[in-house]
Amino acid sequence: MLTSLALILLVGLSLSAICKKIKLPGIIGMLITGIVLGPFVLDLLDPSILSISSELRKMALVIILIKAGLSLNLEDLKKVGRPAVLLSFLPALFEILAFVLFAPPMLGVNRTEGALIGAVLGAVSPAVVVPRMVDLIEKNYGTQKSIPQMILAGASLDDVFVIVLFTSFTAMAQGEKASLLDFVNIPVSIVTGTLLGVAFGFLLAWFFETSYAHKNLVRNSVKVIIVLAAAFLLLTAEEILEKYVAVSGLLAIISMAIVLAMRSVPEVTKRLKEKFGKLWLAAEVILFVLVGSAVDIRYTLEAGLGAVLMIFLGLIFRSVGVWLCMPGTNLNRKERLYCVIAYLPKATVQAAIGSVPLSLGLPCGKMVLSVAVLSILITAPLGAIAMDASYQRLLEKQKQP
Repeated sequence: MLTSLALILLVGLSLSAICKKIKLPGIIGMLITGIVLGPFVLDLLDPSILSISSELRKMALVIILIKAGLSLNLEDLKKVGRPAVLLSFLPALFEILAFVLFAPPMLGVNRTEGALIGAVLGAVSPAVVVPRMVDLIEKNYGTQKSIPQMILAGASLDDVFVIVLFTSFTAMAQGEKASLLDFVNIPVSIVTGTLLGVAFGFLLAWFFETSYAHKNLVRNSVKVIIVLAAAFLLLTAEEILEKYVAVSGLLAIISMAIVLAMRSVPEVTKRLKEKFGKLWLAAEVILFVLVGSAVDIRYTLEAGLGAVLMIFLGLIFRSVGVWLCMPGTNLNRKERLYCVIAYLPKATVQAAIGSVPLSLGLPCGKMVLSVAVLSILITAPLGAIAMDASYQRLLEKQKQP
């Protein structure tokens, strides 16, 4: 396992640096590292690390979500409430609609299977989007109109909505009836996740404030460990409570970090953001290399041209959905275009659930996985490159007072 970790970090960082040299996002090099080192090409990664890949990816995602929450301002979120809520479900619904309408003739599946493929592809990738929105907040691009904050909030809720739909469509593809309770659980999970996160945030803020008042008895490095442990507990709470009530663990983590940033001493918040920024340097490599390792490129050859065309058609429908979230806002055409671009990349969720229909023995399983793999290979680099190349031209930089 240690050799595999060394390869992940060293090769991932090296290819990331090479990509940056040729003006490409570093995550492309990390994804390539995972594909090449993974079990479907060179098979150089220890099976023990692959067996805990999903947990490691989740840990890396937790780090960037905490950093995102610490960077968010509640007042900024209030300004973008309605469009952020619309962004959490409307783009995904439009993309699923595209697959329901056009996947049957283009991919040879039925309507339910088309909806299932659309649900797999419907989630925007928080792993690609979140770090870029945090970076925009730190650079003050688009912050005057709270654009990064709006995209952050929408993308965080988007995954909750899509995974519930995926579960329902999977049940339908297996011949079961979709439960109304699954759809009721969407707002329930949002509310419970937020409340749980707020409670944890207040508790941590009180503890850190007490520590600071007593000559900072708890070091900043220890505070980071405590915040991480609290975030892991929130994810565990999601798993434990799911039998009784739906809870969004990821939303709880962001809520906890937002409250912590609001209630803590500014100096403590600043130091926590710096610490989590440094942690993200290693976590980012692990996250994207392991996402790449889950990509079985054999299925890309089986998908064919129809799958590629279907992915781009889904993106067109998705873009229309994003655009329809913007009326009533003060965003100009360039800023709205950036929001469309930010909702293109897919990676984390597709890598996590793309193989589920195949493992369940569904007839469409191989096609679902093929389209999921292709969507990662096409949209993750496309979205990352487009976001990195366009933000300076499409967003205004807020001048510091």
